[in-house]
Amino acid sequence: MTKKKVKSLVVVESPAKARTIAAILGPEYEIRASVGHVRDLPKSALGVDTEQDFQPKYVIPRQKASAVKEIRQAAERASTIYLATDPDREGEAIAWHLVAAAELEGKHHVRVVFHEITPEAVREAFSHPRGIDMQLVDAQQARRVLDRLVGYRLSPFLWKQVRRGLSAGRVQSVAARLVVEREREIQGFTPREYWTIDAHLAKAQDGSAEQGFRARLVGYAESKKRKLAIENQIEAERLSALLKGAAYSVLAVQQKVQSSRPAAPFITSTLQQEASRRLGFSAKRTMVVAQQLYEGLPLGSRGEVGLITYMRTDSTQVAEVALREAREHIGAKFGKEFVPSSPREYRRKVKGAQEAHEAIRPTSVLREPEAVRRYLNNDQNRLYTLIWQRFLASQMADAQFDQTSVEIKATPETDAQALLLRATNTQLRFAGYKQLYEEGKDNGEEEDEGKNPLPALAADDSLRLLDLFPDQHFTEPPPRYTEASLVKALEEKGIGRPSTYAPTVATIQDRGYVEKEGRQLRPTDLGSLVNDLLVEHFPDFVDEGFTVEMENELDEIASGERPWQPVVEQFYRPLERALDAAKDAALQREVTDQKCDKCGKPMVVRWGRRGRFLACSGFPECRSSRPLEGEEEPQPEPTDEKCDECDAPMVIRSGRFGRFLACTRYPECKGRRPLLTKTGASCPRDGGDLVERRSRKGRTFYGCVNYPKCDFVVWSKPLTTPCPQCGGLLTAERQQEEGKLKGRCSACDWRGEVEEKEPASTPA
Repeated sequence: MTKKKVKSLVVVESPAKARTIAAILGPEYEIRASVGHVRDLPKSALGVDTEQDFQPKYVIPRQKASAVKEIRQAAERASTIYLATDPDREGEAIAWHLVAAAELEGKHHVRVVFHEITPEAVREAFSHPRGIDMQLVDAQQARRVLDRLVGYRLSPFLWKQVRRGLSAGRVQSVAARLVVEREREIQGFTPREYWTIDAHLAKAQDGSAEQGFRARLVGYAESKKRKLAIENQIEAERLSALLKGAAYSVLAVQQKVQSSRPAAPFITSTLQQEASRRLGFSAKRTMVVAQQLYEGLPLGSRGEVGLITYMRTDSTQVAEVALREAREHIGAKFGKEFVPSSPREYRRKVKGAQEAHEAIRPTSVLREPEAVRRYLNNDQNRLYTLIWQRFLASQMADAQFDQTSVEIKATPETDAQALLLRATNTQLRFAGYKQLYEEGKDNGEEEDEGKNPLPALAADDSLRLLDLFPDQHFTEPPPRYTEASLVKALEEKGIGRPSTYAPTVATIQDRGYVEKEGRQLRPTDLGSLVNDLLVEHFPDFVDEGFTVEMENELDEIASGERPWQPVVEQFYRPLERALDAAKDAALQREVTDQKCDKCGKPMVVRWGRRGRFLACSGFPECRSSRPLEGEEEPQPEPTDEKCDECDAPMVIRSGRFGRFLACTRYPECKGRRPLLTKTGASCPRDGGDLVERRSRKGRTFYGCVNYPKCDFVVWSKPLTTPCPQCGGLLTAERQQEEGKLKGRCSACDWRGEVEEKEPASTPA
């Protein structure tokens, strides 16, 4: 009996995307998910033949074998195979790898590309399939090979010099260098003193101080272009003395209407920056949530719906149908005066644009955030709202401001030169796009709107002095990078591309080269050491100009201007020479005046996974080590917990994988267990504490502390308030209204508001 053929097979990357596309295409299509890449370079070897034209040696990872097998079997039953992976270089490469891994070469396979998962976009893509674009594949292959050559050739150098487990990267090392150099710029900064003098003035005939306004001393009345620099207190006191006895009059009043244009719709970098400023999201968190919105979420009876367009893009273009829909919605929601005379176009300012060809926007502005809010979790709702507001605002009318500038002459009682003061005020005249959305500000940026109301003034009006405010200031160093400003710097300099920003910023933190202090990024001692080693021995390869040039050459491969192997060759041969020159570099060992307790040899400072420590210089013959003074492990924290093995008290210690509970009788007793977080609620089965746990896939759930004796679990956070209907355990609803805590019973069907605050978590 022959196998029954289905009409078509569609292969995508993720199960969520598969569900959304299945709802669009219907039962005539079989949908399979590859769950990301199905082939890659091997982890245990370089995987690139540097002597044979840099041919990569791809393998199918063991964890992907079952997915590949299922796709291969489904392909046997299909007449046509549609490779519907993401619309960028990486997606093109995944499609190409699928052909090889699932043995599709002799079968009818085509490539379909869409930038939003909507019925219209998907059906349009399926009606215009194409072949795999090998230029895009080659550009991605070149990137992968280059990154492997850097990572697998430079990292062993760092292992020898510092410690095992460290890594270098073509983009990550440049990003870390930016953070290190900014920190040194801050440390080497010399503040410079300067002063400002503000005068509190009022109209001469006005007797009330409430009508006063502030004007700042800016220069001399007779030479307006000459800026006044007040560099010390003596000069500030001299000028203040002149101003105290001066006669004040209005020289000129200038009024104009100023327009403010809305920001462009989001691209990958600006989305990551704004989500950091407005929502406090890391770049990685932003992209995870954006991926969920793109791939589709269940919206009740409407099924799985893709809510935004593709989120890895550096293009600000918008489809005409989306522009028309936005303009109609703005007119209906805000009024005709909020619709500009023609659709707005934005010119992108990103070096070497590539990837998708449209900005990040909602797939339909008619799906307002409030309408879909109950179907989304908190992160999804906040990010979708941000994207929806930014896109709609980008097509709204300009905001209009009335700007008034007043120049004031101060004539001293002496024969000294007349001084010039200036007062300005900006007042909102028409909100325009600001009715809906205002772009977030970086630290130190403030709006001046309406902060200095001015009375009606005209030239030659006399003014009187109410008070003087001389203020001392010091110039400040450049601010430390935040994730948002680092992404902005990478984008502006042309380092990396949309798909690399988030993993780059995450990697330099995961490797311990950079750490967060609040929202600021600062280099660790390890990060500074690794950076200095790379700059000393491989300066070209961690230079931003070199990295930018490599990105440009990858773009040339993608556009078909040059083959990929010569680009890799041009990069790799100098790297080989640099590695050979660094082979005999002196080891980074700081010799101390302390002696080894066992053999008497000098102790040296070495690096381990937990930081610096003292080790015998006779290693490996002598393995003596001890903590470095001032960097000892933190003292164990006492707890009320008892050891399961000997009933002795337990303490909280820190290890390689975080904090844990350990017996105080160690090393005699090696009793230990994970440090769990109590929720304050009790298990409905045996009364044990319900504690927070993590599944193998990293998902949070809550289970009884007495596991495995009791296997009770819930996936939503338990509440301490019992169910008012049956007294059972309540759990927090995932979709909650602001300021209200909603719960549902795990034993009956009761749901409603709960009169309690979510309990503070405590160690268990």
